[in-house]
Amino acid sequence: MPGDERDTPDEAPTTAPSPETAAASPSTPSETTVAPAPATRGVGVLIVNLGTPDAPTPAGVRRFLKEFLTDRRVIEKNSLAWKALLNAVILPLRSRRRARDYEKIWNRDKDESPIKTITRSQAEKLGGILEPLGKHVIVDWAMRYGSPSIASRLEVLVTWGCERILVMPLYPQYSATTTATVCDEVFRFMMRQRLQPALRVLPAYYEDPYYIEVLASSLQAELKSLPFTPDVILASYHGMPKEAVAKGDPYQVQCARTTELLRAQLGLDETKLMLSFQSRFGRAQWLDPYTITTVRALARKGVKNLVVITPGFSADCLETLEEIKIENARMFMRNGGENFAAIPCLNDSEAGMLMLSRLAVRELKGWV
Repeated sequence: MPGDERDTPDEAPTTAPSPETAAASPSTPSETTVAPAPATRGVGVLIVNLGTPDAPTPAGVRRFLKEFLTDRRVIEKNSLAWKALLNAVILPLRSRRRARDYEKIWNRDKDESPIKTITRSQAEKLGGILEPLGKHVIVDWAMRYGSPSIASRLEVLVTWGCERILVMPLYPQYSATTTATVCDEVFRFMMRQRLQPALRVLPAYYEDPYYIEVLASSLQAELKSLPFTPDVILASYHGMPKEAVAKGDPYQVQCARTTELLRAQLGLDETKLMLSFQSRFGRAQWLDPYTITTVRALARKGVKNLVVITPGFSADCLETLEEIKIENARMFMRNGGENFAAIPCLNDSEAGMLMLSRLAVRELKGWV
């Protein structure tokens, strides 16, 4: 859900200087059979997250939502009726409501949404971790919707000499509405290039052993810091229309697999670590059970202490900071709950960054 402003292509990359280029020594008559030293070619790493409005205002949110909701991967409808409904009803009403929500979580110091602050920090820290691979490895970041755009940052990487680029969509579970639309945007950029860089895309890492281990250890550390012991832990993932799953999207299966592996790692069963889906939109049937109704039902059944984790998000954003931490906490308390905690995403934590660096190094094999 984004704003439509774009960063200029000549902006410097986030974390690293331009790749070093080795100068070839001039030939002399006695050295005519010696080939010049090859130039060091740049390798780019671009981490990508969903996006954010450029301001917590109705106008800023409207630009963001319009770009997001007109993506055919996200909303497959393209009828005149849908366009009329989107522009006349959904955008005006939802933009005002969402602007108030963004106001609650906005990073005032940097005048930006937390997801932008965190993603920038992830890129900077990943660049530092990968620095031993060589200064020719450049790490940058982009947003699928809003700014900085994918195209603008790819342009920077190419301009700075990156002939090979690893794109890392920060979605543990694959969906056509997330990972695929990142790839769509990357490929649109590639189609405009006369000289295309070699390209790799990080696959979904929903069952990567180290990802599961980091999720579990981070959760355990957070639980130790709480003043209460949870009766239930709820793993909440972003929702999706059931129709998308019926068409072959593997997202639901991958969410279930992540939760299953996390249960095994923590030694919990389905009654202690539950799964649900949040952030419904429109009238279509979405994946269930719904987080908000699950939270209410648990409170009404006598659960007094609830912890919610969000394993489908790599960085805290509106859906975790406002929807879970504020809206769902309020629902739990209103229906008899006593203690509620929303566990932070891995974000730019030490464990989270080590996990991302391991994924990056794995995908860069043969390039560095």
